[in-house]
Amino acid sequence: MTENAIIIATSVLAAAIIGACASFAATKGDSTVASKALECMARQPEQASTFQVNMLIGIGLVESIPIIASVIAIVLVFANPFLG
Repeated sequence: MTENAIIIATSVLAAAIIGACASFAATKGDSTVASKALECMARQPEQASTFQVNMLIGIGLVESIPIIASVIAIVLVFANPFLG
């Protein structure tokens, strides 16, 4: 195996690990935001619409992080600085 092939293979593996970790972290964050919002809605049902809007904004912000991480990982695979 040539040196470039090893670098490409490890870059692809690293990008896959980054994507997997980012998606698992986003899942954990989404579930935390949703569960806390449901707790708030159960305590104060008259404010449920406000909590729901805030929950959707929070989930949207949490979901943007793995998308950005995946894009950066893919860019680093295709624009690898270690290849000559």
